[in-house]
Amino acid sequence: MLFEELQKIILDKASVSLRKVAALNPLTLRQKGDYSKAIFALGWVCILWGTTWIATKIGVNHMPPLQLAGLRQLLAGLIFVSFFVIKKVAFPRGREWRSVIMLSILSFMLSNSLMVWGLSFIPAGIASIIGATFPLWLVVINILTGTQKIPRLAIVGFALGFTGICIIFYEHFDAFLKPGFRAGIMLSLAASWAWAVGTVITKKSAMAFNPYFSMGLQMLFSGMVTLLITYCVQVPGIQAVSLLTIPWQSWLAIVYLVLFGSIITFVAYLYALQRLPTTQMSVYGYINPIVAVILAAVVFSEPVTMFIITGGAVTLLGVYLINRAHKK
Repeated sequence: MLFEELQKIILDKASVSLRKVAALNPLTLRQKGDYSKAIFALGWVCILWGTTWIATKIGVNHMPPLQLAGLRQLLAGLIFVSFFVIKKVAFPRGREWRSVIMLSILSFMLSNSLMVWGLSFIPAGIASIIGATFPLWLVVINILTGTQKIPRLAIVGFALGFTGICIIFYEHFDAFLKPGFRAGIMLSLAASWAWAVGTVITKKSAMAFNPYFSMGLQMLFSGMVTLLITYCVQVPGIQAVSLLTIPWQSWLAIVYLVLFGSIITFVAYLYALQRLPTTQMSVYGYINPIVAVILAAVVFSEPVTMFIITGGAVTLLGVYLINRAHKK
């Protein structure tokens, strides 16, 4: 009798697990409900955004990084905005424009562009781990502004996250003597900080305006300004090159980043964000760097040492504790 009850429990749990896995089957996705589609969208985000670090690294190996970032944002923004113009969706009004422009500066002009620039100096795997640390800076922002009481668990998470970063860079101590490596780390940290500030502002000034249209306008504005900077600033590494001299590897990377990194995956992200709890959505932040580190090792032969594995695990544990603290 006990065996039969145990067998029934095991079969019931297996059935539930199989139903969850079936939700990720793209062939039956149209037959699923909103929750299953949101889970599929989240899974897409977890994997595809991890691959964008590799595509970006390939692109910046053959062209100026800010020009790549500007072209990606401009092309993606044009596609988004053109779609909504054809659909005759109303543009933002009044204060809505202020939020669109502010988020464009923080989330794209600073965060994305600085990340791409930093990636031209440091390995993709390390850059992806730094990118995942933005919840650590949320704790710092809250401490500096004093607008919110910091849970003890968040403080522990911040300490672990900082420790993990120190472990990662322990074996790269000599590399810090190189100006390029130092610049890459500082740019990546600044990009993560800008994303954190953008997150805080988004939370405080959430708009009723269409988030997909808003994102397209942010990309378009950021792309135009970033490209303008690259054509005006006569500094090696920033100054734009002729479009005709950009090799096919970089164009292929840009096309991939526009279609998969900016359009399809951003739509999937917003779709899942509107239908899943924020804590569940935060899973992508842990999986993206793992995907990036593995792919960087395969594509670029970047070494995956025990320092990177241990430091990355400790850092992500710190991020997890911060997210858990805010959930409570």
